[in-house]
Amino acid sequence: MKRLIKKVAVIGSGIMGSGIACHFANIGVEVLLLDIAPRELTDAEQKKGLTLENKAVRNRLVNDHLAFALKSKPSPIYHPSFAQRITTGNTTDDLALIANADWIIEVVVERLDIKQQVFEQIEKYRKPGTLITSNTSGIPIHFMSEGRSEDFQKHFCGTHFFNPARYLKLFEIIPGPQTSTEVLDFLNEYGEKFLGKTSVIAKDTPAFIGNRIGIFGIMSMFHNVKEMGFTVEEIDKLTGPVIGRPKSATFRTVDVVGLDTLVHVANGLHQGVPKDEAHDLFALPNFITMMMDKKWLGSKTGQGFYKKEGKDILSLDLDTLEYRPQKKASFATLELTKTIDKPINRFKVLINGTDKAGEFYRKDFGGMFAYVANRIPEITDDLYKIDDAMKAGFGWENGPFEIWDAVGVEKGIELIKALGQEPAPWVNEMLASGNKSFYSVKEGASYYYDIASKSQKKIPGQDAFIILNNIRESKKVWSNSGVVIEDLGDGILNLEFQSKMNTIGGDVLQGINKAIDLAEKEFGGLVIGNQAPNFSVGANIGMIFMMAVEQEYDELNMAIKMFQDTMMRVRYSGIPVVVAPHGMTLGGGCEMSMHADKVVAAAETYIGLVEFGVGVIPGGGGSKEMALRASDLFRKNDVELNVLQEYFLTVAMAKVSTSAYEAFDLGVLQHGKDIVVVNKDRQLAEAKQQALFMANAGYTQPVKRKDVKVLGKQALGMFLVGTDQMQAGSYISEHDQKIANKLAYVMAGGDLSEATLVTEQYLLDLEREAFLSLCTERKTLERIQHMLTKGKPLRN
Repeated sequence: MKRLIKKVAVIGSGIMGSGIACHFANIGVEVLLLDIAPRELTDAEQKKGLTLENKAVRNRLVNDHLAFALKSKPSPIYHPSFAQRITTGNTTDDLALIANADWIIEVVVERLDIKQQVFEQIEKYRKPGTLITSNTSGIPIHFMSEGRSEDFQKHFCGTHFFNPARYLKLFEIIPGPQTSTEVLDFLNEYGEKFLGKTSVIAKDTPAFIGNRIGIFGIMSMFHNVKEMGFTVEEIDKLTGPVIGRPKSATFRTVDVVGLDTLVHVANGLHQGVPKDEAHDLFALPNFITMMMDKKWLGSKTGQGFYKKEGKDILSLDLDTLEYRPQKKASFATLELTKTIDKPINRFKVLINGTDKAGEFYRKDFGGMFAYVANRIPEITDDLYKIDDAMKAGFGWENGPFEIWDAVGVEKGIELIKALGQEPAPWVNEMLASGNKSFYSVKEGASYYYDIASKSQKKIPGQDAFIILNNIRESKKVWSNSGVVIEDLGDGILNLEFQSKMNTIGGDVLQGINKAIDLAEKEFGGLVIGNQAPNFSVGANIGMIFMMAVEQEYDELNMAIKMFQDTMMRVRYSGIPVVVAPHGMTLGGGCEMSMHADKVVAAAETYIGLVEFGVGVIPGGGGSKEMALRASDLFRKNDVELNVLQEYFLTVAMAKVSTSAYEAFDLGVLQHGKDIVVVNKDRQLAEAKQQALFMANAGYTQPVKRKDVKVLGKQALGMFLVGTDQMQAGSYISEHDQKIANKLAYVMAGGDLSEATLVTEQYLLDLEREAFLSLCTERKTLERIQHMLTKGKPLRN
């Protein structure tokens, strides 16, 4: 049957419930968010003479919870206006409204008896055939549907979102005893296609897949940290970005999530898996018990493994349980990995370290390899689902089996045996069957070792994706040190950045021009996209800094002109160019997007012109483009200065969108031209389709613009008065004012005596001149140097 989700009802409006409601609103679904009515009035309500019969009072809890969620940072919602898609109510007055819902999601407190009571009430109003799911993180699914009707049980299962629902991609689907295959297949596809998730069907076992493995890893660390004599800082250094994990690593992550949350899951596992070989690891170490007693739960109580005092962040000494100044963590083994860009390529080096860090990694990975292998077929039949769960739910760049492949299967077995353990029998059987790795790539597709058939099987669901790692070598058309150009098929090329942080320097610009040359001669279109954590952090400011310090202004002028000319080539090539930004898309990455025929942005795109932070204005066509876009919005009898001022402030305040949808507000993305995809895994495939559509529709090379209306002295005067007032009021520094005035000169089109139509090249020349002049300023060089050395802007 064809199932449409037009309206979702979420029962329970706490942090998780509100987050889930917001994410459905993000994708355009109408949401009914319900919670219980309060049983007593607040002092403020009593003073107003309100009663519990008042609807606003009865909806107070749900409204307060939703308001708290919407104010939280990072935000659960892509755009503030999307919150209008959520209707709130209470379960006393409004439960009958769930009859209109296509999917009912229960997100109440983690107690079986309460959940069963809620389901009993839901069944009174739910229409047959409606999906009904629980967001439980660990209560067995088969207990929850006991006593419910056949139709209820057929359409019931667990759907475990990870918190925060917008940002963490894991979507675990846990079938109950009677869940129909149609429901599971639908949710699996819906989660991936519409919610932008990595859908993983798990077995109904304690903590399912993600938390079972993730909590094992953390609890194992808790037991090892004191035994091996490590500090909190050292563990966070060893378990963060160096191995492809989030910056918050281990202890900072626990502080953010809340120690009580972790302890709740660990206690559940300790009770729920008595036969697990790692059962004892789920018991709480003494220091965790003492922290729980002291209510040192992390961010929510102001202190956990870290504590902020004034401007200083202190660390907890696990031996004394006293806070002390942080100590810098450094290890010789980590130094050996500094030249290795990708975490997956570091693991061989890390496990061979001869210092304390090497010992830690051997023990940690050996224990993890043994544990995940033993969980098959208990928690899942397929090893790739464990990797998917850890990457999507815990932010790991590589899953356990991918890491095991990276160090070598036989080496992993050696690490396991060094701990006095044995690998799961199926691992030895895999090697005996001639399969030397857990994963393989054939004809651009990923395969995994299937234990039942003792053969490599294609991972399902990837036909909708383009995976660059799988085609980079076999489909490579051209490359240099900064880019790889791949043939995506159907006459479409892809240009992938390969520079550090995907910065844009001479090699990347050369690659863009080469890709357009190739596409114009032999292909039909070009996508500029990559699958790194971030699209691009902008121009190579290190190169700009060196040229400026050496006062090589002719060379710098040529470099900036090459950047501008390349962006204009993106705009005015003979083939469609689609740019696919995601993650951080700053400075030059933003300028490139603004010059594309179309942008296919991932929803999680943080895009903006941030050049003010390093003391310059956008110099790759960004300042010109903002003036042009303002000009295109000028309407007869409108106050044109107001429109231009809005675009000027976007640049001058270095505004960055917190989602792709906010980028439309900034004028960086354009309605009617650019599109947003929720699932980043689908982004390149969608970008290819858009390029192909334009190519097949008869793409015509655009004509260069000569009709950009600039306002001259009228606008320049307004901007200069504004910056003077801002500086006089100490809102901005003198150097901020100087940069803003340079930008004002460019976006006003100079000091022309009246409004004039000019060419894009006229504005580009003004932009380049302003950029170069700022590069001669000592305070600009200080800002660039500070960004290069400290990684954050300097206000001077």
